[in-house]
Amino acid sequence: MRLLLPGLIAREPGLESYRVRPGGVTALRMEPGDRLTVIDPQGRQTAELSVISHGGGNGAALGITADAPAATLRCLAQTQSDGGERGRGADAVLAALELSSVDIRDLRALRLFGDWSSAGERESFTATSAATVLVAAPAGVMSVEDAEANPPTELTLELQRAVLRPAAEPRVPPPLADPVLDLHIDAATALRYEVKAGQFVQVIDVEGRQCSDFLAFDSARLADGVERGLDSTTTRYFMSQPYPQPGLYGKFYDQDANPLVEIVRDTVGRHDAFGLACNAKYYEDMGYPGHVNCSDNFNAELAAYAIEPRTGWPALNLFYNTAFDAHNMLVFDEPWSRPGDYVLMRATKDLVCASSACPDDIDASNAWVPTDIHVRVYDAERKFSMAIAHRVTPESDATLTKETGFHSRTSALTR
Repeated sequence: MRLLLPGLIAREPGLESYRVRPGGVTALRMEPGDRLTVIDPQGRQTAELSVISHGGGNGAALGITADAPAATLRCLAQTQSDGGERGRGADAVLAALELSSVDIRDLRALRLFGDWSSAGERESFTATSAATVLVAAPAGVMSVEDAEANPPTELTLELQRAVLRPAAEPRVPPPLADPVLDLHIDAATALRYEVKAGQFVQVIDVEGRQCSDFLAFDSARLADGVERGLDSTTTRYFMSQPYPQPGLYGKFYDQDANPLVEIVRDTVGRHDAFGLACNAKYYEDMGYPGHVNCSDNFNAELAAYAIEPRTGWPALNLFYNTAFDAHNMLVFDEPWSRPGDYVLMRATKDLVCASSACPDDIDASNAWVPTDIHVRVYDAERKFSMAIAHRVTPESDATLTKETGFHSRTSALTR
């Protein structure tokens, strides 16, 4: 199950939030005292609530009486028997039902809401014993000629735990392809790595709201004893925007106006190229002398390449949420990134790179709690669409933009 509001501070301890897709089923394990609230956010969406507890499928654990067949679950089971395709989540739900020795044909449900329900309507249930609860959002076939059509919508589930559970280990999202390099950067550290021309670098915010400073140097120039790395001023001049984004204005240049990386995908859309990587002076000025910082971490990692250490490194500060206010002051706030958000870049030259998991825990830069960063490098032969991500609402999953039908022709003219 995924949190509905990943990356955001929970509204209260023990509160979990899930969604039920139209035509889908979400399964939850409830313990005695847990309270489940089923919400119809947009209205007019029926819900089917089934309970499986000791002794089979019944509603005693939640104090309900099932009054209708579990139609959506039966439909999923029928799709399975017919050899149709379902999502992995549906497979997991059906497998769990098989293990509990419940015959789906006999499973019944309590129907909630309907054509009459208003937006935001909710029903709550408290478990008196351990049970598995399945909530379905029925979705029927609609006709374009039906003037009274009622498009199916998502349901929201809020589960308030009576006993707090230990925090689960954060899960790194699946790779976009087979990586040639897979690096996990622990909180408050940095790592160096090498990337060949044409390869792709994916920087992933594992738990959300975590900054990662990125450095890249031209390997060939380093071999000649010349440091040429990312230069924000040069990049802003040529790209005419605060930082590169996927598309025509997606390259990041060095001081000699040579592009080093090109942004291919960005699921966040808010980063920084004005500030330095955090450094000892910043923390000293704020009253925290000796605080671990990205610049010192970079200096230690880059020493192997004889790169001159700096008090503060100019970097592409990924996921760092900065902006200029009405008084032209550079301000910052908690990052917009959610768990699993990422930036994908393509190297235009052989590069020496370094990425950090920023240790700043004295302000909102990392939402006050520094966490890990994950970096993957993919082979140059891989093909990735150029895209940004949108969320229809703040609660929605990020959806990548798609290439148009003209992409194959127009992209050949923009290189």
